[in-house]
Amino acid sequence: MEYLHAALVLHSAGKKVSEKGIDAIIKAAGGKPDDSKIKALVATLSSIDIEEAIKGASVMTTAISGATGATEPAKDEKKGSEPKPEEEEEEAGDDLGLSSLFG
Repeated sequence: MEYLHAALVLHSAGKKVSEKGIDAIIKAAGGKPDDSKIKALVATLSSIDIEEAIKGASVMTTAISGATGATEPAKDEKKGSEPKPEEEEEEAGDDLGLSSLFG
C-alpha cells in the first residue's frame, strides 16, 4: 500500500510517477523499497489516468458510504440522546415473561 501512496504523493505534487521517485519516497519514510513491486506499480500506472481513477474512487466511496448508511447518524444520535443498552431491554423482557408465568 505504501507504494501506491508514494505514487499518489508524486502525482499530487505534479511530478511524474517514476521508479526513482517512488523509491525516494519509500526511503524518506524509513522503508526499504522493493524494486520489483515498484516496477510493477509504475508499469500498471503508466496505462491508467490517475486523475480519472481518483474521481472514480471518490464516487465509489460516496456511493458505498451512502448505501451502508455510514454517513448518516443513528436516530438516537440525531436527537442527542444516548441509545439504550441492549441488556436493559432484554432484562425488562425477561421480567415481564417471568411475572406473567407467576401471575
